[in-house]
Amino acid sequence: MRLWRYPVKSMLGEHCESLVLNARGVEGDRLFAIRDTNGKFGSGKSTHRFRKIDGLFGFRAVYEGNVPLIRFPDGQIMRGDHPNIHAALSNTLGQVVTLSQEAGISHLDAGPVHLVTTAALRWLSAVVPAVYADERRFRPNLLIDGPGATQVERGWLGKTLAVGNEVRLRVSAATERCNMVVFSQADLPHDARILQCITQEADLCFGVYAEVLVPGRVKRGDGVTVVD
Repeated sequence: MRLWRYPVKSMLGEHCESLVLNARGVEGDRLFAIRDTNGKFGSGKSTHRFRKIDGLFGFRAVYEGNVPLIRFPDGQIMRGDHPNIHAALSNTLGQVVTLSQEAGISHLDAGPVHLVTTAALRWLSAVVPAVYADERRFRPNLLIDGPGATQVERGWLGKTLAVGNEVRLRVSAATERCNMVVFSQADLPHDARILQCITQEADLCFGVYAEVLVPGRVKRGDGVTVVD
């Protein structure tokens, strides 16, 4: 199992050795977001809470203590509590924005924890062999090792997972994908075939969301078992 956390919503995130899971989800995950002048949060899509803001995948955020450390597209690095952070982000994104910590409105899309399996990635590669099915495109918190080449996690809906020695998750919903999965990021090129395949072959769903039934810490390499 591999673990990911995204300190700032819709920016690239960090590969972690361990994560703490609580009722909200992964501790620190998407705790910060880019906020526009209308109060909407920067995303790859537009909804009642979110607004599509181009260029966010050009940034990467990791934590330095409890503060996000943001690498800009030009390579400069700035802490999220720097007095010039809002002006620097606004200048780079070409519009007035602020870096906002979650308060009354959740930054999460539709579920506390996002799960994808290696079996699902192999399924995608098999259906569209030319596609580079990389986990980073789907921004999971937990990439779970699994045999075969199917979206095995779709069969976990409504079931409880034991993750490591402490955590229990209840799989609550399939993850409906948006255009973010096709965007270029780091060394991954733009590839529209990914969303086309998921739309045609899987009703636009890939991966699942889960709720935290028993909180605790999970570690890279922990096993995952379906317990009911």
